[in-house]
Amino acid sequence: MSRTIIDVHVLQTVPPSNLNRDDTGTPKTAVYGGVRRARVSSQAWKRATRRAFQNLLDPSELGVRTRRVAELLADRITAVEPSLDQAAALVLAAETLHTATGSKIEVPRRKADSAKKKGEPEPPPESSYLMFLSSRQLDGLARLAVEGADDIKVFLKAKENKDKARELADTRHSVDIALFGRMVADSADINVDAAAQVAHAISVHQVENESDYYTAVDDQNERDEESGAGMIGTVDFNSATLYRYAALDVDRLRDNLGVGLRPDEPLHEPVRRAVRAFLHGFVASMPTGKINTFGNHTLPEAVIVTLRSARPISFVAAFEEPVLAPQAVGGHLRGACTQLLAHASDIEKAYDVTDDPSWVLHVGAATEPLAALGTEVSLSGLLDAVGKAVADRLAAPTRSEDAGAVPTQAPAPAAEGESQPA
Repeated sequence: MSRTIIDVHVLQTVPPSNLNRDDTGTPKTAVYGGVRRARVSSQAWKRATRRAFQNLLDPSELGVRTRRVAELLADRITAVEPSLDQAAALVLAAETLHTATGSKIEVPRRKADSAKKKGEPEPPPESSYLMFLSSRQLDGLARLAVEGADDIKVFLKAKENKDKARELADTRHSVDIALFGRMVADSADINVDAAAQVAHAISVHQVENESDYYTAVDDQNERDEESGAGMIGTVDFNSATLYRYAALDVDRLRDNLGVGLRPDEPLHEPVRRAVRAFLHGFVASMPTGKINTFGNHTLPEAVIVTLRSARPISFVAAFEEPVLAPQAVGGHLRGACTQLLAHASDIEKAYDVTDDPSWVLHVGAATEPLAALGTEVSLSGLLDAVGKAVADRLAAPTRSEDAGAVPTQAPAPAAEGESQPA
C-alpha cells in the first residue's frame, strides 16, 4: 500500500558558532567519511523546531513537557472550579495524573527537606521524569478531576473513571506530541510513536574546532597599575556548511493526531496544518547555543522537499567524500550543491523514484544547479504546495475508507520511527 512520506533536505551555512556543545563546552563533532565534521544533534534541532511552533500554531494545538505537570493541571482545575484552593487542586491533580499515566506524582524529597529547613511551605509535587501532555489532554483531565473532587481516590477507583482518565491522556494529542512522540515510562501503552525523524546535522566538509581567548575590561578600572582584564576565558567554536535532513511519516502523523477534530473543518485539515508547521519550523529554526556570543542567525541556502510513496531517502551519502573548498576562491556551498545534485539524481534514477514530486527553495548563484531537482518555490510557495499535496493524498479513498471505516487514533503499525524525547 502506498505511503505518504516527506523528505526534507537542507543546506545551511553557519559562521563561527557553538550551536550545540558537549559536556566540556566544545561544539559537537562526528567522524563521517573518514574526517571530522561539525555536528548538531537531532535533539537540539527538534527542540528548536518545537519552540518555533509557538509562533506558528495556536497554543491549544501544543503540548507542555515538564516535571511540574501537577501545577499545570492544578491551575486548570481551579479555572474550572474556582471554589477549590490551590492545595486541594494539587491533591486532585496528583491523583488524576497518577491514574491517567501510572506515574507517581510526589514532592521531591530534596526539595521537601530544603523547604523544611528554611521553614517554608512544602513545594508542589512533581513527576519523576518529564511528562508530555497536550493542552486538550490537561483540560480534559481537569474536568474529570473536578467531577471527582468530593473523594478523588474513590472516584478514580471506579473502572469507568479510571478508563476515562487513561483515555483522556491518550487521545487528542497535540501537534508536537504527534510529531516527536512521547515516552511514558510507567505506562508504555500510552506512548506515542514519533511521526518525524530528524538526523544529526553534519558539515559537508572537514572541520577543526577553534578556541577564542577573550578578555573583559572592567569599566570602572582606569588606573594604570590595575590595567589588566577584569575577566578572561575561552570559548570554542567552528563554522560549517551543514547538511540537515528530516523525514515525516504523514500516515503516522494522521494516526497520532486523529482526523476531523473539529466539525467545522475538513477531515485532514489537522494533518495539513501540522505538516506546514513542521516544514516551516524545521527549515527556519536555529538552536540557540551561544547565540548571544556569535549571533549566527542564518537561514538555509537550499531546501529540497520530496513527497515519497515507499520509504524516506536521505542524501547524506552525497557528502561521504567531504567537499573541498577551492584554494582560489574558497567556500563549500557550491561544491556541496554539485555533489548533492549528482548523488540525488543517481539514487533516484537507480531506484526508479524519479517521479516523486519535489520542490526546491534556493538562494544565490551557487545553488542554481539544484533547481533541476524539482519545482522552484519560495518558502510560502513550498508550504502551500506540500500542504495541498498532502491533503490531496489523504483525501484519496483508501481500502479502509472504501469499507466504511473511519481512521481514528489507533496505534500506528510498528515500523521505523520511535518514541523519543524531543
